[in-house]
Amino acid sequence: QLQAFGGGLVQAGGSLRLSCAASGRTLGSYVVGWFRQAPGKEREFVGAISYSGSRPSYADSVKGRCIISRDNAKNTVYLQMNSLKSEDTAVYYCAATSRSTLYTTGSYYDFWGQGTLVTVSS
Repeated sequence: QLQAFGGGLVQAGGSLRLSCAASGRTLGSYVVGWFRQAPGKEREFVGAISYSGSRPSYADSVKGRCIISRDNAKNTVYLQMNSLKSEDTAVYYCAATSRSTLYTTGSYYDFWGQGTLVTVSS
C-alpha cells in the first residue's frame, strides 16, 4: 500500500513537501512517480524517480520548482514543491512500478496511493 500525505493550503510562492510512504512493500524496489489531478482536468504527470534516486524526471510545468527525492531506509519518497502557483492546486498521487523506466503515463504504474490535496491560494 502507498499513501501520499503532506498536502494542505499554502499561499502562492510558498512551499510544501509531500511524502509517499509504503507499507508492506520495499519502495526501493520500485520507480515512484508523482501525478496530480486538478478539478475538471485529467491526471497529469509531475515527476518520477528511479530506484536509486539518482535521476529524477520532471514535467516541464514543474521543472525547476520541484525536487523528488527518496529515502529507501525510511521507505519514503518525497516531492518538494517550491514557488507554488495557483495552477498547482490539485490532488497529488504517488504511484509505483516495478519497471525501470520513468514512465510519464499513469497506466504503467502498478500501485497507487490515496491522494493528498494541495491548495494554493493566490
